[in-house]
Amino acid sequence: MTAGPFADDIAFLKQHTSLVMLTGEGGAQVAVSPAYQGRVLTSTTGGDKAPSFGWLGREAIASGTYQPHMNVFGGEDRFWLGPEGGQYALYFKPGDPFDLPHWQTPAPFDWEPWDIADQSAGHVRFHKRMSLVNYAGTPFDIDVDRTVRLLGAADATSVLGVVPDAVDFVAFESTNTVTNAGAQSWTPKGGLVSIWILGQFLPTPETTIAIPFAAGPEPALGPVVNDAYFGKVPSDRLKTTADAIFFKADGRYRAKIGVSPARTLGVAGSYDASRQVLTIVQFTRDDARRDYVNSMWEIQREPYKGDALNSYNDGPPGPGQKPLGPFYELESSSPALALQPGQHYTHEHRTFHLTGPEASLDAIARKVLKVGLPAITSAFAAK
Repeated sequence: MTAGPFADDIAFLKQHTSLVMLTGEGGAQVAVSPAYQGRVLTSTTGGDKAPSFGWLGREAIASGTYQPHMNVFGGEDRFWLGPEGGQYALYFKPGDPFDLPHWQTPAPFDWEPWDIADQSAGHVRFHKRMSLVNYAGTPFDIDVDRTVRLLGAADATSVLGVVPDAVDFVAFESTNTVTNAGAQSWTPKGGLVSIWILGQFLPTPETTIAIPFAAGPEPALGPVVNDAYFGKVPSDRLKTTADAIFFKADGRYRAKIGVSPARTLGVAGSYDASRQVLTIVQFTRDDARRDYVNSMWEIQREPYKGDALNSYNDGPPGPGQKPLGPFYELESSSPALALQPGQHYTHEHRTFHLTGPEASLDAIARKVLKVGLPAITSAFAAK
């Protein structure tokens, strides 16, 4: 799959939906859709002719009709709530089996529009009120306040530590606040929710995900990576070294991995060697919390031993079946939210796309992801 010019994606999107365009330094632009739940659809570093970084679900967007299971609109930063599966799932009706035919993304963050609360050239703020019921039958009344903000050089340097002058970049963050708008407290016994931010990007045969992790013994910190979501991931697609987890992002094999709150460093990235694009996702990590919802598609022994960071590589779900995209995802989650009525929690998720000389990108990768580009590009090289 190849990336087209930003202008082509914007022209296509404007045929089918309204957009809020955020503009910033050096021609950086970010396209945000109120009709598609305030999601960031795509972005670019340098104007109309520069590459577009978000994966777009053109078929779903162009259809103008509701799609079963999930409206695959795409986008680099979309708001969801967890957990997906388990006895407190939000994506399965009570008693349904945990399989793809019965999986359904809740309408408030799947296809319903969100209201714009305020906006400027560099930010847009959304509001959404929703009511949900989980697999256990527990009701949730939820207020969501979501702000998407374009980041400049000072922001990027503050977060990443360094952005060399030779590099072009676009960066943005979403600040997502969930409030318990009901009369009842959210308790572990009835099920808790979490803020879940997902970004969909263009896969290529030369794209590899790199995730640094906290080193330490498994008895203390648990496994380095969870690869049991959709079946064990083959070794030619998932590799763990002393420095990082490497995961193939070619859109040709459906697989998902997770990193626990004890192991995550609050950052993940990918490198597309064919386009010389380094993508970095960074999010707020709550070091005091280890209770994260479990999204495994099964009744769980430990429903609050879930992952803080996930990555998904799309592909056919079965022989002869079409993939959802294909795309790959970098995702982050908040802790499980045990909120009293009126209480709220905020989760921030940031996305950076950097292009330029490989030596400059290598320096950033080494500082932020703890591994250089040679290690990333050779992770799955044929021996």
